Amino acid sequence: MSNPPASPHEIQQIRGKWAGRFLAAAVIQGLIAVIATVLIVDPLEYFNIDLYFNPAMVIAGGGGGTWMFTGYVLFLVVGVVAAAVTALFYFYIEGIMGKVYTGLTNYLAWGHLVLMNVGTTGSMVLMMYGGYLAGWAGAAVSSGGLGYTDYQIHVHYLSHFEDPIGFLVLVAALGAILGGLGYVLAERRKV
Repeated sequence: MSNPPASPHEIQQIRGKWAGRFLAAAVIQGLIAVIATVLIVDPLEYFNIDLYFNPAMVIAGGGGGTWMFTGYVLFLVVGVVAAAVTALFYFYIEGIMGKVYTGLTNYLAWGHLVLMNVGTTGSMVLMMYGGYLAGWAGAAVSSGGLGYTDYQIHVHYLSHFEDPIGFLVLVAALGAILGGLGYVLAERRKV
């Protein structure tokens, strides 16, 4: 006995599974970006709730604090926007070309989704946190900082973040490579 033909809705669900997963990742990354934005602009100050050291002052202070701003901007671009744009590639293959990810290409897409998002989020969050600590350490003692020199900041704070950030960037790059390989293999597959 054969299975009844799939409805157009069922076919679209099958064809768009990876696009939906990457869009969900973009939404989650967007939520993290909103939380980071709230912490950076420090609205708690208006309710007389002080953070340990104002993140906006870290960014304005420059120096090691630029790590925080750079991590934040890169997270918005790579974590949120790139995840959403990647969904379009998967939609094109699955939804437009009708080529479903199965077998090896399915595993490559999972690697792409997990490694790219873990690597991006991990590296950018570490960069933001390291920059926050560096900005706090470099701020004048009179404003709540430690008054460290750039050399002290690098030795005591930023140098500890370089290797983990570099490793996580490689994880994200590996995810992108796996996704690209899966894209090429899926695109060449016969319908």
